Amino acid sequence: MNIIIAGDGEVGFHLAKMLSGENHNITIVDPHQELLKMIETHTDLMTITGDSTSISVLEQANVRRADLLISVVHDEKVNIITCILGKKLGAKRTIARINNTEYLTAENRELMRSLGIESMVCPERIASKELVKLLNQTAATEIFDFSEGRLSLFLIKLDEKALVLNQSLNQIAAEHPKLNFRAVAIHRNNKTIIPKGSDEFKVGDLAYVITRPDGIDALLKLGGKQKQEIRNVMIVGGGRIGRKTARRIERDMNVKLIEMDKERCLSLIDQLEHTLIINADARDIELLEDEGIRNMDAFIAVTNDSETNILTCLLAQRFGVKRVIPLIENIDYIDISQSIGIDTIINKKLITASYIVRFTMDAEVTSIKCLSGIDAEVLEFVVKPGAYVTRRPINRIDIPKGSIIGGIVRGMQSFIAVGDFQIQEGDKVVIFALPEAISKVQDLFN
Repeated sequence: MNIIIAGDGEVGFHLAKMLSGENHNITIVDPHQELLKMIETHTDLMTITGDSTSISVLEQANVRRADLLISVVHDEKVNIITCILGKKLGAKRTIARINNTEYLTAENRELMRSLGIESMVCPERIASKELVKLLNQTAATEIFDFSEGRLSLFLIKLDEKALVLNQSLNQIAAEHPKLNFRAVAIHRNNKTIIPKGSDEFKVGDLAYVITRPDGIDALLKLGGKQKQEIRNVMIVGGGRIGRKTARRIERDMNVKLIEMDKERCLSLIDQLEHTLIINADARDIELLEDEGIRNMDAFIAVTNDSETNILTCLLAQRFGVKRVIPLIENIDYIDISQSIGIDTIINKKLITASYIVRFTMDAEVTSIKCLSGIDAEVLEFVVKPGAYVTRRPINRIDIPKGSIIGGIVRGMQSFIAVGDFQIQEGDKVVIFALPEAISKVQDLFN
């Protein structure tokens, strides 16, 4: 596939790096010459320095032969113009990153399509939804739903309370034969393991599990986790993510939002009816104490500065807040954050990538989750007529090394993948895959 990525920083570079291993011809258009020099040094990607709204720059990038034009510049106006021009100049499909959710109404989506923008991604909106989900399911470090929640991916960090410690998957299955979930990966000592029946769980493991809705309670029990009711929430940062999150939860929870910018605070007062807005610096320890940080059930830090978000979350943990979630834009900080005790994070680059990568697949993919902290993805494939996976039961399918089938959605029903299950045409199949396995996994469904 010929892909053009218009970016102005790390989002475009991260997306290009993800796609570069899939035999695509990728061209990056970016105004920052120094960044492009660095990219050229470390990759074989083609780069063009310039403005993606320039017709001559798009033509230089050979937009007429582009199968996919992706514009993920921070300024949504640039993304919209880039995609409109790119489509008119011959790009087969366009995707624009946008910030204004007004464009996402059904009527306005149709308007954008008529202009040449087939798809739009709003990372802030997705991030807000993920935050609300994490507040409602406090026992999990990461959650992602497939097929409207008929199957879900849960990430659980195992501590001394876990009932499965030092037990193999075979032992657990023998003791609990009717479990409605399946472990698809274990992340241990910076290494990701696709578990076999003889593999055991250890303290500190990050367990990735595909579960049905009716398997969640048993999953949490075996993982030694208890649901914690969230009533009092403190949010740091009144930007789009902070504002959208507060708006979603303010009727059900007691919300305090701390924002440094006075003008933004005045704007937030008009937009949030039941949220207490505080104009202050959240790095001020005395302020946090005065505002009742010790009584908070959850603390969310979503400023534009990753260091501030990490620092304030560490302060919240020190005051006894059990659920802390920072927005971390620098992907290199994710491992560091997890090593110092911040297990749950939000990252807009991964959110953007999760939305866009499925459009580059040969097989039909309805959902992708690019996981934080490990180099892996969970994908939901639609089974085509005559696909290899329909020819024999799961235990006789030659699954590519580095991947595992977690579950199947058939109509309104969901199933956990077991040995003798027969996948059928039209099913949706959820697979955990390491990067080297993804291209081979696609072949199972074509």
